[in-house]
Amino acid sequence: MVVGADDVFHALADATRRDILTRVIRSGQSVSELARAYPMSFAAVQKHVAVLERAALVSKTRRGREQIVHGEVEPLRRMTRLLDGYEALWRQRAAGIEQILEEDEQ
Repeated sequence: MVVGADDVFHALADATRRDILTRVIRSGQSVSELARAYPMSFAAVQKHVAVLERAALVSKTRRGREQIVHGEVEPLRRMTRLLDGYEALWRQRAAGIEQILEEDEQ
């Protein structure tokens, strides 16, 4: 499955999903453990985890009857590189504007 930036940004657009991701990056947790941390139903937490899983931000493994959710950092690294590229582009444009303004002053 190919995961695009849109999937990652969509997944990270929700505060609950960002919090879930933070928790499972620190330490893998079962969906049941995660559900106890939020004032919502187990099914709602499962849906949030599913969105994170579609974006490849988390993976699940089985431990007996439980599914343990683990954070995946590689998609975050890819997004960091993407955003760094945009930052470099904007810095380059700002420098170009600055150069034009300096030339106009002379």
